[in-house]
Amino acid sequence: MEGENTKPKILIFGGTGYFGKYMVKASVSSGHKTFVYARPVTQNSRPSKLEIHKEFQGIGVTIIEGELDEHEKIVSMLKEVDVVISTVSYPQCLDQLKIVRAIKVAGNIKRFLPSDFGCEEDRVRPLPPFEACLEKKRIVRRAIEAAKIPYTFVSANLYGAYFVNVLLRPSESYDDVVVYGSGEAKAVFNYEEDIAKCTIKVINDPRTCNRIVIYRPQTNILSQLELISLWEHKTGRNFKRIQVSEEELVKLSQTLPPPEDIPISIMHSLLVKGDSMNFELGEDDIEASKLYPDFKFTTIDQLLDIFLIDPPKPARTAFE
Repeated sequence: MEGENTKPKILIFGGTGYFGKYMVKASVSSGHKTFVYARPVTQNSRPSKLEIHKEFQGIGVTIIEGELDEHEKIVSMLKEVDVVISTVSYPQCLDQLKIVRAIKVAGNIKRFLPSDFGCEEDRVRPLPPFEACLEKKRIVRRAIEAAKIPYTFVSANLYGAYFVNVLLRPSESYDDVVVYGSGEAKAVFNYEEDIAKCTIKVINDPRTCNRIVIYRPQTNILSQLELISLWEHKTGRNFKRIQVSEEELVKLSQTLPPPEDIPISIMHSLLVKGDSMNFELGEDDIEASKLYPDFKFTTIDQLLDIFLIDPPKPARTAFE
């Protein structure tokens, strides 16, 4: 059995953000010495950020405060770890090129996982606002490949808890739900906790080095209409379905000012076109639930049970 002292040390960028918190906790719970590189806490910092720092310190996380343009500080920190995971938000996407340059200088990193974790950006072509987001992620991918840094690109598809909150609004009192398009397109909803835990398994697996890993467990593939029906069954309620047509979404993506046009374009891509399911997985593709058959992904049915008992808080995605 792998000893604690042989487990790779992990440095996480963006660890205090929405998904980053899941990644940090998964790293710690798996026995890895975990470091978080985070922006400095100031008098203007939100109370929630102070709470996160205190929580992380309480579970043994080492927090290094700094900015992404502090090249020498990052290089110095990289020399103390083995694996780097970035979970920075979209506005910092291209700032990951600074991490790439630092990793190349440090020369010791065994695996780098950039902040992907969504749809498989090299295999989808959405509406222009979302396409512009994905193009920035592709730029980072190509830079990692060009620098010959050992990597794993993770395509985890839709964050389950995030999208349950967006689509079903379980924390609110209401009698209606919005259905995007026909509601029949299939999507892949994975609980953030599982995405993080599975990613920690990926980092030290030689089978995933310089490969893309796609998280597409069969139990988590369903449509909006199926999700709504499942929630109705669990809550004993009936919701009025308010449909937003594909044409309306396309028009909104063209008329809303940035960055408001981005979420609309994401909804169109993932929930109307079904882009997370619009390509077949071939023999050369690595799918996480098949790679780790003993790892039990939380099913959507089980995730909705969590929402009935201890619902994850709604979150906002930063696009600026």
